[in-house]
Amino acid sequence: MSLESIFGLKGRTALVTGSSRGIGAAIAEGLAGAGAHVILHGVKPGSTLAVQEKIAASGASVSELAADLAEPGAGHDLIRRAEEIAPVDILVINASAQINAPLAELTNDDLTLQLAVNLGSTVDMLQAVLPRMAARKWGRVVSLGSINQLRPKSIVTAYAATKAAQHNLIQSQARDYARDNVLLNTLAPGLVDTDRNAHRRDGDPEAWAEYTRTINWMGRAAHPQEMVGAAIFLSSEACSFMTGESIFLTGGV
Repeated sequence: MSLESIFGLKGRTALVTGSSRGIGAAIAEGLAGAGAHVILHGVKPGSTLAVQEKIAASGASVSELAADLAEPGAGHDLIRRAEEIAPVDILVINASAQINAPLAELTNDDLTLQLAVNLGSTVDMLQAVLPRMAARKWGRVVSLGSINQLRPKSIVTAYAATKAAQHNLIQSQARDYARDNVLLNTLAPGLVDTDRNAHRRDGDPEAWAEYTRTINWMGRAAHPQEMVGAAIFLSSEACSFMTGESIFLTGGV
């Protein structure tokens, strides 16, 4: 058995939500490099242009769709439009909203947004895509979780709760669709150096350096590209006997 037959994604189509930058962009580029046709997603048309051009320049196949996943029904519509491009074999649920606030300072608007994007759109997309995958007897769903789903910090109270709920949803559907060869798993990073953390990193570099030294055993934040190998594994035949699980990439905690 060759590595290509285990990890290769030639002939597969992957929709990666929130792939204009950061972890989503890195995973999209990785899946394209493994042979998949990748459908990028951003909130606004053209927001994934830089990633799209990079993938196309490598000779891989790429498309783009835009959708605001905070809007009711946007997840259903995104899957419908993606399926008009090609049957979605791999869904990477990466788009999320994170608003830092302890519970006492959490506003209704903050909570509503995080519930809508992190949980509501996940429900929408799974409702739309899982029956299609089951009918084709092959599918992979990779949900981007967080170490906070297991070890929540108070500053991300709502975000952590939505990520825990998101994984619970992944587990329940993994059970229901396992016999259809539709496998759902969570990829849960620890601290990753992305645009989401840029204000902390650039605003006080010394405090950021001290924080990252103590956040995990490796004493550093991850790079987005360090999420790619696990994402390819979860998207491929390599994980053919794994479903409903979480892979934690945390640097040791």
